[in-house]
Amino acid sequence: MAALGWLTPRRRSATARSVLAGEASAEAARKSSQEAPPTPQAAELEPEFPVIGDDRAAAFFDLDNTVMQGAALFHFGRGLYKRKFFETRDLARFAWQQAWFRLAGVEDPEHMQDARDSALSIVKGHRVAELQTIGEEIYDEYMADRIWPGTRALAQAHLDAGQKVWLVTAAPVEIAQVIARRLGLTGALGTVAESVDGVYTGKLVGEPLHGPAKAEAVRALASAEGLDLSRCAAYSDSHNDIPMLCLVGHPYAINPDAKLRRHAREQDWRLRDYRTGRKAAKVGIPAAAGVGAVAGGTAAAIALSRRRR
Repeated sequence: MAALGWLTPRRRSATARSVLAGEASAEAARKSSQEAPPTPQAAELEPEFPVIGDDRAAAFFDLDNTVMQGAALFHFGRGLYKRKFFETRDLARFAWQQAWFRLAGVEDPEHMQDARDSALSIVKGHRVAELQTIGEEIYDEYMADRIWPGTRALAQAHLDAGQKVWLVTAAPVEIAQVIARRLGLTGALGTVAESVDGVYTGKLVGEPLHGPAKAEAVRALASAEGLDLSRCAAYSDSHNDIPMLCLVGHPYAINPDAKLRRHAREQDWRLRDYRTGRKAAKVGIPAAAGVGAVAGGTAAAIALSRRRR
């Protein structure tokens, strides 16, 4: 893929593969995005933020455990299993990754690598259009009821202020775009899988959109869209997203893991934990309605039980 030439100077932590992944994700997001009309779900934030009519500001939301309970890739895997894309032993692996993610509250690099490799092997040879259609069905089956109402209200506040709102996730960009569209958001940045003539090759473009690659994607998109990052906001639960959070003028820690919570307090960032409903020390984010069902619990228990036999 030709370099897009959008990037402003970047941090040294970004690798060439991170840059490639970020550029590819930004390009895919811009091609697929469309303006989303606001819906009557506005939430009150501080009077001065988000600034109504500031078209050089935007918001970037991590997906897993920030917008949605659990990991999107796991729910996608459950849907593919239901459609006979792979066998029970593969579901057990997805279930273990999801259970660990929920218990530990952090993203484990080895689990993410395993999940990525599994997903790539599963979709290899399938058409992109087929996975996009299936993604719509899987969203209705497994994801729609797992959106955090509080985070959704934050996104809506930006939309109501006339700003664009993007998901930024390591999940496949096709799935991320489905979720963004269903939530009425502008678009999504996600991991880009290589395809030739509309068929997946089983390879990635660059690397998963994770850690520094997310920051590169946001930087690339902001440059292309003419955004001022100092006026933008970013939301995440994971310390892995600190590079992305540090890019913007308004970083928020949502359902933070221990490392991000500590970092956010040190940096005087705003925090919100929708898992318990308790308010963090620094206020300014609206309260939210309850918590949805535990993601994937039943399937995980069944699959793990079979695996131990």
